[in-house]
Amino acid sequence: MSASAHRKKQGARGFLNRLARDQRGNTLAMIAVALIPLMGIVGSAVDTARLYVVKVRLQQACDAGVLAGRKFMATSGSTTLDANATTQARNFFNNNFKAGLFASSTVSFTPSKTADNQVAGAANVTVPMTLTSMMGFGASTVSVTCEARYDVADVDIMFVLDTTGSMAYAATDTNMSGQSVSSYTRSDGTTGYYTAEKSNARIKALRTAVLNFYDTLAASADSTTKIRYGFVPYTSTVNVGKIIPSSYILNGTYNYSTRVPIDKTSGSATDASTTWTNQANCNAKAGRTPESGYNSWGQYTVKTVKSWTSSNNGTCVVTSQTYQLYYRFGSLPVDVSQFVLGGWVNDPSTPGGSTSKWQGCIEERDTTASSSFSQSSLPYDLDPDLAATDDATKWRPMWQDLIYERNNRTGPIDVISTTAETSNAYESIAGKSNLGYVSCGKEARRLGVMTRNDISNFLNDPDFRPMGGTYHDTGMIWGTRFLSPTGPFAADTAAWPGRKTPIRHLVFMTDGEMAPNLDIYGMYGYERYDKRVTGNSPSTQTDRHNARFLAECEAAKNRNITVWVIAFGQGLTSELQQCASSSGNAFTAASDTALNNAFQTIASRVAMLRISK
Repeated sequence: MSASAHRKKQGARGFLNRLARDQRGNTLAMIAVALIPLMGIVGSAVDTARLYVVKVRLQQACDAGVLAGRKFMATSGSTTLDANATTQARNFFNNNFKAGLFASSTVSFTPSKTADNQVAGAANVTVPMTLTSMMGFGASTVSVTCEARYDVADVDIMFVLDTTGSMAYAATDTNMSGQSVSSYTRSDGTTGYYTAEKSNARIKALRTAVLNFYDTLAASADSTTKIRYGFVPYTSTVNVGKIIPSSYILNGTYNYSTRVPIDKTSGSATDASTTWTNQANCNAKAGRTPESGYNSWGQYTVKTVKSWTSSNNGTCVVTSQTYQLYYRFGSLPVDVSQFVLGGWVNDPSTPGGSTSKWQGCIEERDTTASSSFSQSSLPYDLDPDLAATDDATKWRPMWQDLIYERNNRTGPIDVISTTAETSNAYESIAGKSNLGYVSCGKEARRLGVMTRNDISNFLNDPDFRPMGGTYHDTGMIWGTRFLSPTGPFAADTAAWPGRKTPIRHLVFMTDGEMAPNLDIYGMYGYERYDKRVTGNSPSTQTDRHNARFLAECEAAKNRNITVWVIAFGQGLTSELQQCASSSGNAFTAASDTALNNAFQTIASRVAMLRISK
């Protein structure tokens, strides 16, 4: 090999050696080679993230759709979802998932009714790939399922229902007159009164609405749900005396606005001599006329034998004394110990054998006549948690047969003859029962498990009839008292063994504004004379009853009781609005249909709408 060829060969080897040792440019080659798997990794991450976002949005839309479908679902025996619920479900789905998200297409959502009356849904969407499509990956289908159900936690429902006379009229009526008032014999043998119901009476719509409420809640509950119901029908008082422990009722003397009969002598005693053949005939002249009771003038005469002598063919001297019946009127003590036992007892205000029987309505325990109240120091009657331990804190039986008007006199004691009594309108309040001045309606029902039949029987009981005047505070006081978790009836609303505390709701329905009357005898006695609410300010009666109502509404809310208010056939007064737990808890109902809708809305909100899958 020539020197020249050798040099060329050595030069080629040096170039190759230098090239082998030179790393410049290698990075580009490596990057070029690595781009292929790197594009797969990045593309997969991007497209996976896109699919994740689409699936989340699809799931949210599916959930929204079935929630709406369940909310609007009509209760029926059909196995398919009704058209309105289907439409609402799809509308909510479409509003929450917009077609075209990340270029998605072929969106579908199918709501359906489950075997246990809930709403299920299935949604699908096709999502094209981006970077991974260059690696041969095609579009991906994203699928989700969902289910919504109304479910009910353990719950206690207390219905406080206005059953006053206006409930006999139609929802659109503004003139509450013209319907006759009739009497009937109650199951306890006493006499009751009611206003004849129109064919479209409000109280009929109320019966239907409450039963539909029960049906809605029952359909939402599963087999383990515990639901209790209670009822407080109210007018100027409530009928609770026989469903609370007898130890809570005063058993002794209590002052009523009543009368006590008094006999006074009329004129001087006179003597009369009669000739008789024997002493037996003389003694027979002694006695009372009339033998019992009084004549039409409120009088009776007593004859006694003054002397008998056998001389002169026998002389009988008889003394005659006439007595006039008077009455002492006023706030007078009466022994109620026999009356509260529930049997027939003599009426101490009326001589001559008249009898009375307690129907179960009560007068409230001691209170304070005031226009404002502090929740930290409520008077006895407004404190839902106060125990009944003494005469001041116990409830008293209403005894309407004892109560008498005194011709608007407010003096402590009047003594009047029977003649003056008639001419000056000293009248028994019981004689005005047909005018609603005293009423004792359907006995309340403490909180407990009730079947649909139980509730139907309660609402259709002969005593569940319209009669009396509107006192919202009476119903609210006892509705709260029965539902309070810390009061005398706390055991009724305690948690079921091994379960969470029930959610408590009070549904207050009225068809009128507060309308007290000084001459009504009710839960606060005869207000014109007893002055338990008004004190010496009778013109403040309505305002003070409203103040009591609002104080009790606040007491309920302070005990975690959700208060719902329905004004039927009228607008919501400011007091009714304030009573409700929130503005969304107050309803107006101008028709029977609107009343039913209000009860249905409340039932739906009591049931918890939730996503179950």
